[in-house]
Amino acid sequence: MLMPKRVKYRKHHRGRRKGKATSANRVDFGEYGLMALEPSWVTARQIEAARICLSKALRRAGKLWIRLFPDKPVTKKPAESRMGKGKGSPEFWVAVVKPGSVMFELGGIPEKEARSALRLAGSKMPCKTRVVVREEMNYEGF
Repeated sequence: MLMPKRVKYRKHHRGRRKGKATSANRVDFGEYGLMALEPSWVTARQIEAARICLSKALRRAGKLWIRLFPDKPVTKKPAESRMGKGKGSPEFWVAVVKPGSVMFELGGIPEKEARSALRLAGSKMPCKTRVVVREEMNYEGF
């Protein structure tokens, strides 16, 4: 599972998920990409599930780029614990995804296969997604 080797601070604030993506918002490496249309937190498990799905669809032909990394710790308090006594311990890691960010990219395979593979990977994501092509990158509608 993806997680940072070391972090400066063990516990993060929750933050806000407003605004559109300013970085990783275009297909830079491959020909086809999976773009997020809603803001969300994508967990390391969801990224791994999508990676397995895409690598099975590729069948060692083509190349896969993963454009997001879970670097934000999410904490949880134990069930049925009273209020107070500080913040809970880190339970899992998430990547913050904003609308317009390209999460996965594929290259070196036919368009039909790439679209079907990215659609399958999009079903593993917690937000609405869209398959985008490098040539037709228009930034309206997300």
